[in-house]
Amino acid sequence: MSKVEYRAVIKFLSKEGLAPAAIKQRLDGVYGEASPSYSTVKEWAKQFLALGESVEDEPCEGQPVEVVTEENIRCIEEELLSDRQLKLKEISV
Repeated sequence: MSKVEYRAVIKFLSKEGLAPAAIKQRLDGVYGEASPSYSTVKEWAKQFLALGESVEDEPCEGQPVEVVTEENIRCIEEELLSDRQLKLKEISV
């Protein structure tokens, strides 16, 4: 199960008024060891009740957007084939 799916369940149960301990118990009963930790359940439940946050991850500022395309792959292959002494830092710039 994905983080988003766990968050949706936690958000729903929080809105129903269940305490984080009860939510954790229900998650453990259904998902066993794959369920999130109590501290994670507690934090998400707090955020959902206080802020009404989305279950999706918010984009982080400052992180570069990485895109793998055929064009990018072809450019890097060409650079490597033309100069096999290139270092990773030189290619990534």
